[in-house]
Amino acid sequence: MLPVVAIVGRANVGKSTLFNRIIGERKSITDDLSGITRDRIYSKANWLNHEFRLIDTGGIEISDAPFLTEIKAQVEIAIEESDVIIFAVDGREGLLPMDRDVMQMLYSSEKPIIVAVNKLESEKHRENLYDFYELGATSVVMISSSHGLGVGNLLDEVIAHMPEEVDDEYEEDHRRICVIGRPNVGKSSLVNAILGNERLIVSDISGTTTDSIDTQFTKDDTNYVLIDTAGMRKRGKIYENIDKYANLRALSAIDRSDICLVLIDAETGIQAQDKHIAGYALDSKKALIIVVNKWDVIEKDQYTMNEWEKDIRKEFRFLSYIPIVFVSAKTNARVKTIFPVIDRAYENYDRRISTSMLNEVISEAMMLNPPKAHKQKIVKVYYATQVKTKCPTFVLFVNDSNCMHFSYYRYLENRLRERFDFIGTPLNLVLRNRE
Repeated sequence: MLPVVAIVGRANVGKSTLFNRIIGERKSITDDLSGITRDRIYSKANWLNHEFRLIDTGGIEISDAPFLTEIKAQVEIAIEESDVIIFAVDGREGLLPMDRDVMQMLYSSEKPIIVAVNKLESEKHRENLYDFYELGATSVVMISSSHGLGVGNLLDEVIAHMPEEVDDEYEEDHRRICVIGRPNVGKSSLVNAILGNERLIVSDISGTTTDSIDTQFTKDDTNYVLIDTAGMRKRGKIYENIDKYANLRALSAIDRSDICLVLIDAETGIQAQDKHIAGYALDSKKALIIVVNKWDVIEKDQYTMNEWEKDIRKEFRFLSYIPIVFVSAKTNARVKTIFPVIDRAYENYDRRISTSMLNEVISEAMMLNPPKAHKQKIVKVYYATQVKTKCPTFVLFVNDSNCMHFSYYRYLENRLRERFDFIGTPLNLVLRNRE
């Protein structure tokens, strides 16, 4: 499971700019208006081959202004879920009483706290840096997130205080399945239906690092671990929109899984949050299956299932390769159809292609549809090899990794899918310059 780093601090100190700088893209909204970031935003980040999850938060303020109570609650959750905390402060303004108040809140977390003194690109404000040492943080780093100054030093400190990535205790032959989706789509009901619908050897193991429940079982001589992410609870005085909280819970389960069952509620239909949750699984390069639950409540005719499939394919255009299953966890209808799809997706996720066959497919694809010039160069693929499974990852040695247009990248991926069975699994094509 990936370590988690949270960026917290007062409003308008540059947290979202720092978040964007670390992940390398403009994912978080930035604005000079105080309090523009209201929700936590999650992304994966990488520094010196250390991968972690980064959480952006709303600013902490002691006030009755709109949204500030909710923002404070979100920060409390981020603090509780994180392994390392970056406390962003404004170096131009210097140390303020509210910074001390925030630090008091952070002390209770007993986590490593790194104070990032932001906006110190100018020499005239840098003497303010020393005031922040009195906060008693784990370390203090001078940065300018808008200019990139000192961000590398900050990340060095983060990595130095980050716990090792924790491997689970299951053997390699266990197929790890997590059930994710919005609240009330029937995740726990589906888990119960799967476990109760088959003659399984079952042993329950409570997750030690998350609130999810892992159930280890054997079916047809194959070992599985089923991860239920439905066991979410409010903690202490934290009251937050449960949809947002569900996302963070799902991320931990996704990290530990091979296959994600993305549940959709047939009664309420496809929601934007369904696509966001599926996107998290895709970003983590996990095999996916869409499971439409509560199929029993839908009035059906001979065309209903086909119409649903069309709608799902339209809404999830980025997941054209995923299988779709229709079930009713409540009545056990069609629950038995899930396992054959799970096994196929897992086998594809773990599939290895011989080097000779891989190069044959790539060469044939490039002859049938030669690449066009991109950035004034035409890409040449000299050699291809598969470097890992789960998910299948292929390295293409090329003349220039920057001169392949995204559409041609997608074309090569589609040719691989046409030749080999990769239903249910993403593919990762890595371009590398030949030396």
